[in-house]
Parts: sequence; C-alpha cells; structure tokens
Amino acid sequence: MARESPGQTLQPTALVHEAWLRLVATENPKFENRAHFFSAAAEAMRRILIDRARSKLDIRHGGSLERVDLDGQDFAAPAEEEQLLAVHGVLDDLAKDHPTQAEVVKLRLFAGMTNEETAKALGVSVAMVKNYWTFACTWIFNEINNS
Repeated sequence: MARESPGQTLQPTALVHEAWLRLVATENPKFENRAHFFSAAAEAMRRILIDRARSKLDIRHGGSLERVDLDGQDFAAPAEEEQLLAVHGVLDDLAKDHPTQAEVVKLRLFAGMTNEETAKALGVSVAMVKNYWTFACTWIFNEINNS
C-alpha cells in the first residue's frame, strides 16, 4: 500500500481484512504450508486491488479523468490504476512460462513482502528472489511496451 498512488482510500488493514474474508469464504480452507498460504493471500490482495483499479476507471467514478489539487498547483499521480491493470494483464502470461517468477511478483507487489520474506515463503535464497524479481520486472516491462 505504501507504493499506491496518493489519495488511496483503501487502508492496509482493510485490504488485509478483505483478503482474509476472501480466503476463508469456504468453511474450512486448507493450506498445504506457509508458502501456499502467502501465495493465496497475495492472489486475493491482487484481485482486490485490480477490482478497485477497474472500479476507479469506470465512467461513474471519473473514468480516466485526473484529480486536480484544489490549490491548482499540483496534479495527482498519473494513471496508477492503468499501470496496475497493465501489470495484471501480463502477469498471467508470465505465470504460464515462469510460475516462480510470477509468484515473486505477486508476493512482492501485492502482498508487500520484502526479498527476505519472499525467500522464506517460497523456500529459496534471497539472491534467487532478487534474480527472479529482476527477470520478472524486465519481462513485464517489455510485454507492456510491446503491446
């Protein structure tokens, strides 16, 4: 949430609570291990943030209009929702060919985990997480720019 655009109305606690509600929608959720739980939590948070981004881009919520500061001096951060939707669009493609790298992106970007936390959740080294992160960011950047 720290990397979200200014004026974000979704608080981190609300995001975690919403993700938890989605995770326990079934009566007895079963998680194989810690990594499986964090993976499911990151996916739930990803879906919540994507739903909010889509909602903000709806015409009834202002569409692609930018918010202007009342002082007339500053403009709000440009198109964070559009960037989030672009990453979401190519993340599934990344997961088809490179599932571990996609999992690193979900845990880092949507769950807000550090490299160390991600490495522990996935059971790999911190150096490997950094390599996966660099690869995934480059891959996503190229896919977004080529489309």
